[in-house]
Amino acid sequence: MRRRTEDPGLTLAERKRQLVRDELAEAALRLLAKQGFEETTVDELAAAAGVSRRTFFRYFASKEDVVISSVVVVTEGIVAEVAARPAEEPPAVAIREAVKIVTLEDFAEDRAKSVALIRHTQNIPALRARFAERQDLLRDDLAEVLARRAGRDKPAPRDQFAAGLGLLAFVGALQYWAASDGRADPAAVLDAAFEEAGQAFVV
Repeated sequence: MRRRTEDPGLTLAERKRQLVRDELAEAALRLLAKQGFEETTVDELAAAAGVSRRTFFRYFASKEDVVISSVVVVTEGIVAEVAARPAEEPPAVAIREAVKIVTLEDFAEDRAKSVALIRHTQNIPALRARFAERQDLLRDDLAEVLARRAGRDKPAPRDQFAAGLGLLAFVGALQYWAASDGRADPAAVLDAAFEEAGQAFVV
């Protein structure tokens, strides 16, 4: 799982807590991917991470929170990468390249885990609902970043549209890649998804 960029403003105790949370999440996510979401208990997740049930609940309120925490890290990473892209880059290109930077390493590192977690967010009702919430937040955050890159104080309709289009391409690419059992080239899938998303709105 991609780790959060460390905030230099965090105290030593806060950095330690974040590290423990990341390591707990990684162990839990691997077990969920291997064993199945509904088939895995919180006790098993805690055991896989080498912590007690009580410690698990200090960091995560539920199994769903473990999966969504990984989604949050990815979405935060995408927003940060878009903000760092060259200002002259078209929005769709900036979003596409940011997505590649944030996701491709994880896909290559553990294809089976990534495929399983994508499927969990599609097939488990509670996760699907929370993933949809994250998509809405990501769209708004991306629109804010795109506006700042263009020198605007707040998002214009074009920023909202570009963010929404980029998000549709991203989610579509995730679904296609998972449907291929991770055998498709993820970079090529992302490129195709963004190209087709753009063409779909050409009259």
